[in-house]
Amino acid sequence: MTLTADRPTSADPAATDFVAARRAMIDSQLRVSGVNEEWVLSAMGKAPREDFVPAAARGHAYIDRAIPLDDGHALPAPLVHGRMLGEAAPTAQDTVLIVSCGSDYLAALVRPLAGAVTVVSAADAAAGQVRGDYSLLLVDGAVEQLPAALTDCLVDAGRVVTGLVERGVTRLAAGRKLSGSVALLPLAEIGIPVLAEFAAPKRWSF
Repeated sequence: MTLTADRPTSADPAATDFVAARRAMIDSQLRVSGVNEEWVLSAMGKAPREDFVPAAARGHAYIDRAIPLDDGHALPAPLVHGRMLGEAAPTAQDTVLIVSCGSDYLAALVRPLAGAVTVVSAADAAAGQVRGDYSLLLVDGAVEQLPAALTDCLVDAGRVVTGLVERGVTRLAAGRKLSGSVALLPLAEIGIPVLAEFAAPKRWSF
């Protein structure tokens, strides 16, 4: 189950020290959970997470839970993005496709590291409205399945990092495209908001 922060009824009148909040996120959430790559911590220490959540949630932007967004999706907790970024390890040679959860926070983390970044909504990605050749696919949420139209956009040996949901449990997963197909390897159980657009077809059982 993915925990999300409750929406506050009103904005906190006290000014929030976002620089201190980012530092606390790094020290109290990321480092203690095994995210120690300095380049990951540097990227997350620079990106203003508070700018990528609804205005009423800015004061809670660095909480260790997912943040509800205005479109019914949710921004994953910082630890999810730390683990995802470390696993993906984008470089200047990468052309990256990001399937968005409705917030551009992940894209803000990746853009300074990658050669090129394209962002597509979950709805468009699930509908196959994606074009291009990419070396890295990042899905900012948990999926039951990745449609072929999406993985077809990966070049041979292209990488995938995504959330994966199986029987109600979400895990970080990674894979690589080989011989035209992608197999995902679950890496760690972690709470990741589910992208309903990628639900697997229901099967009849008797």
